[in-house]
Amino acid sequence: MHPDQDRWVVTVMVPPGSLQNNTADAERLIGALKKRLAASQFDLAVDIDLLQRLPHIVRQEKGSVRCTVFKDHGHWDLLGLQSATAEMPPAGLAVDLGTTRVVLRMVDLVSGATLAESAFDNPQVAVGPDVLTRVHHAARPDGLRHLQELIRNALDRQIGALCTSRSRRPEDILLIAVAGNTTMTHLLLGLAPHWMIREPYIPVTNRPGLIPAVSLGLRVNPSAKVFVFPNIGSYFGGDVIAGILYADLH
Repeated sequence: MHPDQDRWVVTVMVPPGSLQNNTADAERLIGALKKRLAASQFDLAVDIDLLQRLPHIVRQEKGSVRCTVFKDHGHWDLLGLQSATAEMPPAGLAVDLGTTRVVLRMVDLVSGATLAESAFDNPQVAVGPDVLTRVHHAARPDGLRHLQELIRNALDRQIGALCTSRSRRPEDILLIAVAGNTTMTHLLLGLAPHWMIREPYIPVTNRPGLIPAVSLGLRVNPSAKVFVFPNIGSYFGGDVIAGILYADLH
């Protein structure tokens, strides 16, 4: 594997447009990234927010740009674009979505260094201390929406406080990784957990995948994505998968 393929942030030089090479700005950027990442197959998605800023950034920086990318099953997403000499590197957020306690860690996506950490009690405890109580509550009218809003609003507040503690902006956060048990991730995503506690114990999905942060109501960078660790079943969640990967048991 090319070493850059293990990184979230890479710097590329976008060739200038000319009469001999008057292809679109986005296509020249994609070509530069494909070459830098040594990818034979390179399917890259660019959000409209980034496309709107792309021409100005590329010309202002004379083609030298820092790209934040994420690869998911062969598909790449461009999450951020900034000057190659920008002082403030893009940030990521790791979330341990526990039933009782939620822990956040903000990291520098360039160096991988920890920037800040915080923790708070999961506000869904007010509904019930265990997952079964919450699953039953989710079946009530507006119950699922209520549980989702509790955790979403708490995350939003904590992200803001974490950024403030390090003089960062929520807009600096481009990538969020969430690991939790299957019920907790379903409630965060607004997915009905009803059939998870009934035979034959079926979750809505085992692979939530990459989700736009704006669709979860998180006030971070408009192009930010949330990677939710996959689960294997109703009682084998993304928190276990994350632990297995971290411990190299795989």
